[in-house]
This record gives sequence, structure tokens and C-alpha cells, in this order.
Amino acid sequence: MFGIGLPELAVIVIVAIFVFGPERLPDFARQAGRFIRRAKQFADGARDQLRDELGPEYSDLELRDLDPRVFIRKQIDAVLAEADLDEIAAAQAAVRQRPLRDGERPPYDADAT
Repeated sequence: MFGIGLPELAVIVIVAIFVFGPERLPDFARQAGRFIRRAKQFADGARDQLRDELGPEYSDLELRDLDPRVFIRKQIDAVLAEADLDEIAAAQAAVRQRPLRDGERPPYDADAT
């Protein structure tokens, strides 16, 4: 929850009790709950409106999917899931080379360095 742990939350509650007093604290907590509920409803409404406007091919869209890191990770996972295991094995076999003989120099690519 916003990177706030239990110790930080306890400090916030203690400070709130001293600042607002124990009589007014329940009312402030109720108002904060209403605000959070309204913010969640607003975010859900924005997500639903975005889904409606984008069409049925984006019906499973989540707002966190718009994060570039999440988007790229999903694309890579989809490509890896579609990859054929035989193609992967063939590519790995092509990459493997024989070991160098005694005194043999490794191949050198001037453009790669």
C-alpha cells in the first residue's frame, strides 16, 4: 500500500491521534474511507471507458498493462510461449561449436569489437 509498512502506519496513527484528538479521529477516518472509495470508483470507471472505446480486442486490458515494463514483459512471454521447442534446440545446437585445438586461435571479428 504505497510503500507504507506497519511501523510507518503506526507512527501516522499516533501522530493523527495527537493532532486531531481521539474525538475527531473516527470522523476523519470515515472521510478518508469515502475518498478512497470514490477514487477507486473513478479509476474503475476510467478503465471501463477505455476498454469500451478501444473495442473488444482490448477487453482484458488492465491499467497496469500500460506500464512499458509490463507491456514488454508480456510481449516477450507471448513470443516465448509460441516458440517451438525444436527450433530452440536447433538454434542452440547451431550456436555450439567444437572446442579449440591446442595452439588454435579463436575466430576474430573486427566489426564486432
